[in-house]
Amino acid sequence: MADLKSTFLNVYSVLKAELLHDPAFEFSDDARQWVDRMLDYNVPGGKLNRGLSVIDSYRLLKEGQALNDDEIFLASALGWCIEWLQAYFLVLDDIMDNSHTRRGQPCWYRVPKVGLIAANDGVLLRNHIPRILKKHFRGKPYYVDLLDLFNEVEFQTASGQMIDLITTLQGEKDLSKYTLTLHRRIVQYKTAYYSFYLPVACALLMAGENLDNHVDVKKILVEMGTYFQVQDDYLDCFGDPETIGKIGTDIEDFKCSWLVAKALELSNEQQKKVLYDNYGNADPENVAKVKALYNELNLKGAFEEYESSSYEKLVTSIEAHPSKAVQAVLKSFLAKIYKRKK
Repeated sequence: MADLKSTFLNVYSVLKAELLHDPAFEFSDDARQWVDRMLDYNVPGGKLNRGLSVIDSYRLLKEGQALNDDEIFLASALGWCIEWLQAYFLVLDDIMDNSHTRRGQPCWYRVPKVGLIAANDGVLLRNHIPRILKKHFRGKPYYVDLLDLFNEVEFQTASGQMIDLITTLQGEKDLSKYTLTLHRRIVQYKTAYYSFYLPVACALLMAGENLDNHVDVKKILVEMGTYFQVQDDYLDCFGDPETIGKIGTDIEDFKCSWLVAKALELSNEQQKKVLYDNYGNADPENVAKVKALYNELNLKGAFEEYESSSYEKLVTSIEAHPSKAVQAVLKSFLAKIYKRKK
């Protein structure tokens, strides 16, 4: 795995060098240095799970055949396109959310002398994706399908972000909107398509598959992405900050979290009042009251029940798939996230 990661990081250096010498633009030294620093700050800093899973998935689809260097490079390039997409979303998300830190360092727009130039940097990050695809995939029979796939998933993610933003409008704190149905819609569009479906769809296209024949795979991966986000919401409140690497603030931020939607579903009128009075307030005393109510409603138990029933449903759906190779891809995704602690 360490070996795969270093190969993957080498491909980043190649792609970055190509972008910094893109013939469509005459770079000044200042411009080249800016983009170089901006890319290093925002693109390779995460866990790289999405990008690496393109290579993993492609390998499993090839059923044990050794991949040649060209295949590893191309699968890595697609993986990096997903990491570029993620960087673009996060740079702009952090501005919208007025966030302070990301991946343990100041958000890009909070870096001195960057400020709102970060908005244009987000646009640049998004535009690097078709440049990479054009350079390395233009001659492939699946080139148009790749462009379509990235465009569609970006549209779905931006639309999910929109529902999230208009639901959590500051000054209009209306908990009555927060239902499990709304939570599911936000998560499905904002997270599941680009984090779970996109890496596998890239691998399927590289393997010569037609995505129209894999609607069932999309459905399973979107379910998995939903399950992943519910875990995230749970860990935000009940996880160990040391393990997850951040202190959760969903309660303070008035987030449409699975926990609050579930709590509203289980609460009597008196308990609902506690939520209405305290949710979305940054005062530690208010947060403590919400957490106490979560414990009173046994949300840990409700989550464990959700986790096991989701897992069983996913396994059943996966095992119904006719292709053993596709089953292997889906099972490897599920194994990575089941009962995770971070």
